[in-house]
Amino acid sequence: MSVKKKLGMGVMSAALGLSLIGGGTYAYFNDTAESNNTFAAGTLDLSVDPVEIFSVDNLKPGDYMLRSFELQNGGTLDIARVLMDTSYTVNDADGDNAGEDFGEHLVVKFIKNEGHPEHIFDDDEYTVVYQKTLAELADMTPDDLAVELEDFLIWDYEQDGIPAGGTDYLSVKIEFNDNGEDQNKFQGDSLDLTWTFTGEQEAGERR
Repeated sequence: MSVKKKLGMGVMSAALGLSLIGGGTYAYFNDTAESNNTFAAGTLDLSVDPVEIFSVDNLKPGDYMLRSFELQNGGTLDIARVLMDTSYTVNDADGDNAGEDFGEHLVVKFIKNEGHPEHIFDDDEYTVVYQKTLAELADMTPDDLAVELEDFLIWDYEQDGIPAGGTDYLSVKIEFNDNGEDQNKFQGDSLDLTWTFTGEQEAGERR
């Protein structure tokens, strides 16, 4: 046999040996284990009760309205804070407002609330801690308003925000400001107010 053939046979034998060795690794014992994992997001579910807080007609300068309402968290996550955005439209009955804004004559006064408000308006001892006209509130960003409300300590609760399944209580007074001047231009006018409340989650944490 030639040297070339001998070398060729040697290479084939070596390859066969490697193949047998490699194939032999599958003969070792082995076992498997499986991990099944789930990730479920929680929910924020903010609601207002009652939905219609104010519904008043035949207003005149000097009239005022006192109302309390609830912000309810029906979700599974705690709400860290609630932002309030104000928007409104004025319906000018006879078109003679001459550029004046009815919203500048309606003043919103926030009442310090120390718990359930069932009897907060039973007498005149409630405390007005912050006030703005509707026009001023509409010009503010929700974040700016939140900072100012926190500074005035409207809420006096042990916990911050609204825990899952919990309720926060707000009390407000809206007054048709009698400025002692001619306000006849607003006779017959109406104003549609929308308050939009946004609940924000707490910061993430190790779980």
